[in-house]
Amino acid sequence: MRIGELARRAGVAPRLLRYYEEQGLLSPQRTAAGYREYVEADLDVVHHVRTLLAAGLSTATIADLLPCMGADGPRLVASCPELLDDLHRERDRLTAMIDELAAAREGLDAVIAGAVPTDAGYATC
Repeated sequence: MRIGELARRAGVAPRLLRYYEEQGLLSPQRTAAGYREYVEADLDVVHHVRTLLAAGLSTATIADLLPCMGADGPRLVASCPELLDDLHRERDRLTAMIDELAAAREGLDAVIAGAVPTDAGYATC
């Protein structure tokens, strides 16, 4: 299938697929005329990449992880035991980021709670 069809089926822009190729996440074949040709498995790769990006991983990390990832139905699974250390490290990094964001939100909540109300509901500056 050509890039437009893969983009449509994956629900992404063709430009994003070209970016994934630049990052080493997709490796389409090329026709004699230079057009990209994708196979059905590339659709799964795009979905896996989107899942890992949504989990907070960088494209560089995903490029390292993809060769050791598989699918169990719709669920993405690590198929190489040595991959678990990297995944634990990424999860710990995300947990630290979540903790920092929660602390920032608590600080903002304290500022909001300490605001001096006016007739309109908020203090004016």
